[in-house]
Amino acid sequence: MRSTTVLGIINNNTAAMGGDGQVTLNDTIMKKQSKKVQKLYNDTILAGFAGAAADAFALLERFEKKLEKYKGDIVRSAVELAQDWRTDRYLRRLDALLAIMDKNHTLVLSGQGDIIEPDDSIIAIGSGSGYALAAARALISINPKMPAKEIAERSLKIAADICIYTNENITVLEL
Repeated sequence: MRSTTVLGIINNNTAAMGGDGQVTLNDTIMKKQSKKVQKLYNDTILAGFAGAAADAFALLERFEKKLEKYKGDIVRSAVELAQDWRTDRYLRRLDALLAIMDKNHTLVLSGQGDIIEPDDSIIAIGSGSGYALAAARALISINPKMPAKEIAERSLKIAADICIYTNENITVLEL
């Protein structure tokens, strides 16, 4: 996935997710201050996306319905969405990745049915994800007590310095 960077992290009993604000179309910057992260289910879950915005919004809407149905159970809702995404004729064509998290789980969902929960509670998606992920891991190794929100902000700024599809107009939400 090109054209964005979203990073989520759980550290010291807090959860934070951030994303840059750049929207590109091919090699043109179309918008500099988009919001790619949001709170869901009574502000207890954070979600971010990479890929086609319209596709991501359709998936997030379906995910919210799953959260309602399963009373905020993030893992069950993710499994149900991934099954629908993989098998539904319409959903199968959607081109996006979702990063979702609460205070206990960090998950990445893809249209191939993947639900990935990393061992270190750090998730990253989008074109600058490798840079942001590496920065977050380095920051935690240097200062394990650093707040999750600060790690997310610093990591995304590092990614923005490297990835041409990521900018420094960063939004970070916290649980």
